[in-house]
Amino acid sequence: MEFISTLKAKNELLFIFGLANFILASLFVLLSQVTSIEVSGTNAWYKPLKFALSIGIFSWTIAWFMSYLPQDKSIQIMSWLIVLMLGFEILYIGIQAGRGQLSHYNLSTPIYGGLYVLMAFAATVVSFITLVLAIRFFQVPLPELPGYYIWSIRAGLILFFIFSLEGFVMGANLSHTIGASSSGKVIPFLNWSREYGDPRVAHFIGMHALQVLPIASCYILKDIRLTFGLVILYTLMAVHVLIQALYGQPFLKS
Repeated sequence: MEFISTLKAKNELLFIFGLANFILASLFVLLSQVTSIEVSGTNAWYKPLKFALSIGIFSWTIAWFMSYLPQDKSIQIMSWLIVLMLGFEILYIGIQAGRGQLSHYNLSTPIYGGLYVLMAFAATVVSFITLVLAIRFFQVPLPELPGYYIWSIRAGLILFFIFSLEGFVMGANLSHTIGASSSGKVIPFLNWSREYGDPRVAHFIGMHALQVLPIASCYILKDIRLTFGLVILYTLMAVHVLIQALYGQPFLKS
């Protein structure tokens, strides 16, 4: 409860938005159990569930990091942009799931195609917000924070930005998989292909550097050299699984 109250005090807007997404995730779990709607052979509610969880975690993480920076007008603008952009995404993904329709790569009608482009635009805006925040963490003196922690935040923001833009790889391919038009055998719930290349693995690993690196640095490593070592290893892992996917090789073979 102390963590919740502290987070709310740091950025109430992003706290409420993150909480709303966690509540939505609970609803999607329930719907996945009581409805039989499927999209591409998979329970339709798994996708909005994963997005709601991801957006909730992202919102709370960014709220925490933003609190270290000067609370000027730009922080408020970026917070509202995150809510508007990602709010549109989760709303559209949820509506399409309920209708048994694809949200991503759906160009079957001009309206669906236009909404898909808007989702790409929304995701890009949020990606560039993380880049702006990374730059701010290089510009703003933060003597009250340990150096290893500051570097873990910088690295997490940069890796998030780089691997979030990997979505354009999948968008250009109009598919989650490389080597076939369908996923074939998949890892349950995650839906990552076990037969073909799947860029979503690197997308996931790279973007969650935003949480993994600061938590590991702050609570486990507590050393700047060990933090740099972790950043290097983590980056190499993300790059490896991306190259693996681009060559059409699955993350885990069936």
